[in-house]
Amino acid sequence: MAGIIAALYVGLGFLVLNLASGVIQIRFAEVLTVMPVFTAAGIPGVTIGCFLFNLLSGAAVGDVIFGTLATLIGAVGTRLLRKKSRYLAVLPPILANTLIVPFVLRYCYGMEDAIWFMMVTVCAGEIVAAGILALLLRRLLETSEKQLFPNGRD
Repeated sequence: MAGIIAALYVGLGFLVLNLASGVIQIRFAEVLTVMPVFTAAGIPGVTIGCFLFNLLSGAAVGDVIFGTLATLIGAVGTRLLRKKSRYLAVLPPILANTLIVPFVLRYCYGMEDAIWFMMVTVCAGEIVAAGILALLLRRLLETSEKQLFPNGRD
């Protein structure tokens, strides 16, 4: 399951690469950060997927390391909050990326925009992908849960 999630992350990342880098970014692969709600395999799945996408797309070494760390933190947080509230469960990836990615943009890519501005733009993209779209994906997966997870969630 983790391998499938990782492959989907990489595929979605490359499918819409033009929106997945720079100060204003919507990485549609972040929709998969909701997968830890359904399975613990979602944590390594999105983490490895992010690592591979960053590596294969030619990201800076710091981006590969710290971008992946942001995704790991977000995935663990989502897993921990999965039973609390559907809305709280999508917050960890949004927060982790909002707090980490702007520093990656500044120190790995030399972007000179204000950190607070980059936090706003990264947060906006994360709200779209890891928030709104992830909630829609969660709803879709919940309606098909018995077919997708015949043994139940873990």
